[in-house]
Amino acid sequence: MENNRNWAGNYSYNASELHVPETVEQVQDLVARSSRIKALGTRHSFNGIADCNESLLSLQKLNRVIELDHKRNKVTVEAGIRYGDLCQYLYGHGYALHNLASLPHITIAGACATATHGSGDRNGNLATAVHSMEVVKADGERVVFSRDQQDGLLAGAVVGLGGLGVITQMTLDVIPAFRMSQNVFDNLPLAQLKDHFDDIFSSAYSVSLFTDWNTATFNQVWQKRKITDHDSAGAETDFYGAKRADAHRHPVPGHSADNCSEQLGIPGPSHERLPHFRMDFTPSAGEELQSEYFVPRQDAYHALCAIDRIRDRISPYLYVSEIRTIAEDDLWMSPCYRQDSVAIHFTWKPDWEAVRQILPIIEEQIAPFQARPHWGKLFTMPPVHLQSLYEKLPDFRQLLLQCDPQGKFRNAFLKNYIMDNYS
Repeated sequence: MENNRNWAGNYSYNASELHVPETVEQVQDLVARSSRIKALGTRHSFNGIADCNESLLSLQKLNRVIELDHKRNKVTVEAGIRYGDLCQYLYGHGYALHNLASLPHITIAGACATATHGSGDRNGNLATAVHSMEVVKADGERVVFSRDQQDGLLAGAVVGLGGLGVITQMTLDVIPAFRMSQNVFDNLPLAQLKDHFDDIFSSAYSVSLFTDWNTATFNQVWQKRKITDHDSAGAETDFYGAKRADAHRHPVPGHSADNCSEQLGIPGPSHERLPHFRMDFTPSAGEELQSEYFVPRQDAYHALCAIDRIRDRISPYLYVSEIRTIAEDDLWMSPCYRQDSVAIHFTWKPDWEAVRQILPIIEEQIAPFQARPHWGKLFTMPPVHLQSLYEKLPDFRQLLLQCDPQGKFRNAFLKNYIMDNYS
């Protein structure tokens, strides 16, 4: 298989061949006659969750909008469509998605399968927009999971970790298009979160705090506001001790902000403000590694203080760390299942040997808060501990066995972290 590495270059896939079908029927045929196969998105996972030792299947040619339902406020798309392309289509028809990832270049199916992103007190991760999905099972037959069905299995299928089959279509909830503005504030002391955590994170539609952990200070606050008729003329210049930036900022100190989304309070469509980076900027490769952990919102300040205690160990190998709030959801394998959460994200320099030594230290610090790692990023948490964090795991295992009795879509990652002693 040519180009067998992921986006970051830290992982090499073991598959011997890559298929790029153009129709759902071709997907069905490939799945039915394969003994081992996995769907591969835009390769933005940093671990082996999407790997397979035989065949990989890319949905890059299954990237169309199928239907926009104006009556029900839903859009049906092929699973390989990317967020940037979908959002531009929706905006042209007066609609938007409730949330977006930092990068607009990832596929819908891959992001939802790993419960990616989420930012805002009332905003769930990207998977929470899914109303229904069509999956090609191990036998090549199609099955639909939907919130309209009484069995409740969609909640188990959405964050499927690639284990149920190949997702071919998805129907997403959409909302009326809206405009936003973005401002950045410099140098917010960590101590301000002790008494003002809720005020800070509820101050806008989406709020992100960035730090390099060199000091007990967040270098930047990115505040993304939804514009309404009742907005004041301008943003405040002081934000809990942080000062409003007078120029564009990149989250990583010292980097050019040319590729970042518009700031300085300039209004624009939501899909051009919610991501941190511009739609017309496509990163060719990410010379970085990523980890992310989710803790209950009520424990977030104490978890951040625990990380601050080891910042001298972290900062030499870190580009930047981002902190966001995410609303709870009902998705079985989502890190935000039935709990409002805070994501603590780390973008590391590309030194896996060093990062591998640091991650257990971080995980030990935040273990008292039942921290859950992002499924598609780097962690060292033992499987038995990870499994203990998901009360619906037994039900999810049964759903996997129902859709894929022989383990056609199960790889080393799923066997290790999900199936354990099951077939």
